[in-house]
Amino acid sequence: MSWDIADFAQRSRALADSVRGLEPALVRLGLPPLIGREWFELLERKLLPQLGENAFLVVAVTGGTNIGKSVVFNHLAGFRASASSPLASGTKHPVCLVPEGFPERQSLEALFPSFKLIPWIEAAQALQNSDEHLLFWRTHESVPANLLLLDTPDVDSDAQINWQRADAVRQSADVLIAVLTQQKYNDAAVKQFFRRAAAEDKAVVVVFNQCELPDDEAYWPLWLKTFSAETGVLPEYIYLAPNNRPAAEAITLEFSERQWSPPTESSAESTPAAAEQPGCLGQSVRLQDVFARFRFADIKRRTLRGSLSRLADEQTGVPGFLREVAARSAEFRTAADLLTAHELAEVDDWPAPPTALMIAAVRAWWATHREGWSAKVHGVYDVIGQTMWKGVSTVRDWWQTAPPPEPWELYRAREWDAVVRTVGKVYSKLEWLSELGNSLLKTRLEQLLAGTSRVELLRRLESDHRSLDFAALLNETVTVELQSFRTENPQLFGLIKRLDEASAAARPALSVVLVFTGVGLPLGEAATQLASHGIMSAAMHVVGDVAAGTAVATVGDAAALHGAGYLQAKFHRLQSAFLTRRAAWLAERLQQHVLGTLATDLQAAAAVGQSPEFRAIETQARDWATLLQE
Repeated sequence: MSWDIADFAQRSRALADSVRGLEPALVRLGLPPLIGREWFELLERKLLPQLGENAFLVVAVTGGTNIGKSVVFNHLAGFRASASSPLASGTKHPVCLVPEGFPERQSLEALFPSFKLIPWIEAAQALQNSDEHLLFWRTHESVPANLLLLDTPDVDSDAQINWQRADAVRQSADVLIAVLTQQKYNDAAVKQFFRRAAAEDKAVVVVFNQCELPDDEAYWPLWLKTFSAETGVLPEYIYLAPNNRPAAEAITLEFSERQWSPPTESSAESTPAAAEQPGCLGQSVRLQDVFARFRFADIKRRTLRGSLSRLADEQTGVPGFLREVAARSAEFRTAADLLTAHELAEVDDWPAPPTALMIAAVRAWWATHREGWSAKVHGVYDVIGQTMWKGVSTVRDWWQTAPPPEPWELYRAREWDAVVRTVGKVYSKLEWLSELGNSLLKTRLEQLLAGTSRVELLRRLESDHRSLDFAALLNETVTVELQSFRTENPQLFGLIKRLDEASAAARPALSVVLVFTGVGLPLGEAATQLASHGIMSAAMHVVGDVAAGTAVATVGDAAALHGAGYLQAKFHRLQSAFLTRRAAWLAERLQQHVLGTLATDLQAAAAVGQSPEFRAIETQARDWATLLQE
């Protein structure tokens, strides 16, 4: 696949978006943030800005004394921007030409942190003596929008401060133009400067200036061989410029590209490439066009090679980051599985609500669905029954030393005992889990156990428990479940309703039966037992009055048995629904006051390694590595 800067820019933005999408998960995993990770800093601060729509190259013209650096710089600029002279001009400070509008898009101070930036008004400013590291800059319309051009001090100067400035320029530049001549290609100071550039993996383009052509065609490969062997520099491109002072002053020098490969033991001596090879090879070109157009994308890729490679590094780049996230996510998965595998609140002895109260709630619901004369008849007998029960209860209370406790208060006491036992089991299980050795779970559970007092929890639960209206909860449960019964089985509901209507005529006979059958028993208990004899009421006591037996004969045996079984199941479902609501009440409070978000936090962190953002980064990292190999 050929290099395409737009494709790499798109891939870099996609990778950055995916990584940022995963950043919130790092907090859940307890991992360091993205800021401070070298590969992310490269992605955010170098690759994205320099691969975006306004991608650019910082091109520095470097070399020794009196070799025509300023001439090369002026040809890059397209006008006479820097002082040039046949004598050593002695440039002491770097100067920078910037495209118009560039300072509004990018920070020059960030690009050149080692220098004090000063507006460049005239060419002679760079010749002044100063102990400060100054960089003079200005914009110019002739500078291509994708180039920043640097003219630099001599790297072989006797002034040590020039070496420091040259090092600072080398560190800030994307690509170095090594201006060499027959006299300077083997200079010790020049070689030392470029030896450091090679160690930093800087992109270098060699320009042999002041060549005597065609005579020097046979020699420049030998010069370059020595220079490369002594410095370790393998130039990206090579250009020759003739020794033509009038053309140099007029900014009309011709630069022609040459090809060279470092010789190996098995290869023949390198020779200049033929002019008919593709691209700029062998042709005279404007040096500005080489960097701004013909070779921009390839040089840009080369300048970012180190950053791209570090981003794709298996240990310190994106792949290493993904392994770190996956490993941490797996630790949370283990902790979550451990917590899930052991039920914290196993409630196996939760008390059922009083049967008599459940029957009363069902009968009350059924009464609201009676209509016409049936409702009136049943209503009258319900009032009579209540009056009789009131009298019986008065007599019973007179014989007893103390009135019996209310059924719901008895239930409240039994349920509170279940709550206390369940809380004890929860804390015992949490303490046991915290000792299993899983570091993540141990840390979180120790925080929970240390921050939540069992006594305080029970105090809160007791306060909530005492404020509960159990009768209202039961009525609500009955309403929901019986309405569901009416919707699910309208035929059976209609049958029971017809039986209920038929039973209205039998109420006088039923009253007599209740009186004589209930002798020797409290009326409430007798009525409850008698009401349990019928097929329908044995299941749900929906029509207890019908259940005395007078209406059973009107129903076939098969239908009666089927209806009774269905209603029995509905009755158990009522009990189960009520118990489920009560267990949910306790679970919600344990979640709120003890576990908090522990379970959801563990599950969320455990899912990071399988998240879409994680998978996207994995795919992008593989594609990135493949592109770099190509």
